[in-house]
Amino acid sequence: MLKYHIVPVTQFEQNCTILVDTISEKAVVVDPGGDLEKILAALKGLAARVEAIWLTHGHFDHAGAAMAAKGALDVPIFGPHRADKLLLDELAVDALNFGSNEGIENCQPDFWLNEGDTLTVGNLTFTTLHLPGHTPGHVAFYNREEQLACVGDVLFKGSIGRTDFPGASYDELMNSIRSKLLKLPDETTFICGHGPISTIGKERKTNPFLRELRQ
Repeated sequence: MLKYHIVPVTQFEQNCTILVDTISEKAVVVDPGGDLEKILAALKGLAARVEAIWLTHGHFDHAGAAMAAKGALDVPIFGPHRADKLLLDELAVDALNFGSNEGIENCQPDFWLNEGDTLTVGNLTFTTLHLPGHTPGHVAFYNREEQLACVGDVLFKGSIGRTDFPGASYDELMNSIRSKLLKLPDETTFICGHGPISTIGKERKTNPFLRELRQ
């Protein structure tokens, strides 16, 4: 019932993800960080009706085109947690500091998300997980039936999210991974913010950054 289509956007090859309920042909766009024309072209090819935009966190490569996408698609923006408001208010400035401010707009979500909030795409339900550490308001979206999660920049194949940004915390990040993501079933496939997909089970066993969590 659930399929996903990844559109790499921005110079950072961020995994903007389109989640589609194949029964209703309704969709959501997760983390439209930039290159809106690429995202719209992918949506046209999928012939899916977009219901909403979901944001995992407030970094410009994940949220920089959210307002433009909202205008183009006429849909609301959900997330992240309110703790990322300051980051979303400064997207354009932060992007300029990285030399990448073309098309980047500050973002005002329609709905903030909290731990346990549920979101739907067609007939599918996703649970919100609040995962501070990479940013204070970082969230992930998890569908139990299809065993799929969009985890943003918290966990990667063979790595973990950076904690050298303002508002980041290594201890909080590791606690988020330990207390939330590693509680998911091993067969859970996760789409991360950059790079290839993986599973919780594989990262539990092989990710070198999780060694301390296996002791």
